[in-house]
Amino acid sequence: MFKDLKKALADIKNLEVHYNHDLKDYTSFKIGGKADIFAIPKSRAALVALLQLVQDYKTPFFLLGKGSNVIIGDRGYRGLVIYTGELKDVIIKGNIIEAEAGISLAALANKALAAGLSGLEFASGIPGSLGGALFMNAGAYGSEMKDVVKEATLLDYTGKEYNYSKEDLKLSYRHSILQEKPLIALSVTMELQPGNKEAIKAKMLDLNRRRKEKQPLEWPSAGSIFKRPPGYYAGPLIEEAGLKGLRVGDAQISEKHAGFIINLGNATAADVLELVRLVQDKVYQEKGIKLELEPRFIGEF
Repeated sequence: MFKDLKKALADIKNLEVHYNHDLKDYTSFKIGGKADIFAIPKSRAALVALLQLVQDYKTPFFLLGKGSNVIIGDRGYRGLVIYTGELKDVIIKGNIIEAEAGISLAALANKALAAGLSGLEFASGIPGSLGGALFMNAGAYGSEMKDVVKEATLLDYTGKEYNYSKEDLKLSYRHSILQEKPLIALSVTMELQPGNKEAIKAKMLDLNRRRKEKQPLEWPSAGSIFKRPPGYYAGPLIEEAGLKGLRVGDAQISEKHAGFIINLGNATAADVLELVRLVQDKVYQEKGIKLELEPRFIGEF
C-alpha cells in the first residue's frame, strides 16, 4: 500500500515530496522528530489533489505552516505532513487583501505597509503563517485576526471548497471554527484601513521593539506557552509560583518572560512536556488556576 501511495504522490503536479524527513527545522522551537512523508504543495490544485489522496489511502495527516504554535514529538509523526509555506499569493484591491494561508504574517504585514494599509501592524512580529493565525485567532498588543478578517476560503478534508464569513469562522480568544471541524484554511480575505505609510511603519517598529525588550526572542520557543486564564496573565502566575528559570534538560522557563518556555540548545519535546506539567501542577497548587496550553502537541512523544 505504501508503494502505491508513493506512486500516487509522484503523479501529482506541483508537489514536492520527501520521506523520513526531519521536522525540527520547520518549527520555531527547533524540536521534533521525523515525518514519514513530508509534502510541499506549490499550487492550490496540488493541495486539493493531496487531500483527496490521503482520504483514498486513509493516511493520517496534519498541516504545518511556520510551525510557531506547535510542539512536535521526539519520535516524529507517523503519516503525512503537508507544509503550506509555498502557498503565499496575495491580491490587493483597494483596502481589501486576499492572501493564501501559507504566507508568513511578517511578509503579509509588509505587503500591507507597501500598499499603505493599516490594521496588520500587530502581526508583523508574530512568527506564524496566515493559516495558523486564523486557526488560533492570533493576536498581540490588543489586536487580533478577528479585527481584520472579512471572510475565508476553507477546504474540507476531501478538498471541497467553502466560503466562510467572519461570523461563520467563530473567532474568539485563541479559537476558530477550524478547531471544531475538519477544515483547512486555503485563503483569507481581510479588510484594512487606508493609512500613512510612515505612521504604519513607525507602529510596526515600535511593537517589534517592545516585543524584543520583553520576550526572549534570542532563543527558540513556541511563543506564549499557556493561554491567558480569565482575569489573569500566565507569566505573572508562573513567576509568583517561583518557577522563573526552572529547567528540565535544555527546556527552561525564560528568565526574561515567565510565559515562555525556551530551548537552550538541545531541548527535547519530552523536556518541554515535563516542564509544562510541573508548571501546571505548581500553579494549580498555589493559585487554584488551571493553565491551558496554547501550542498544539503533534505526533509521537
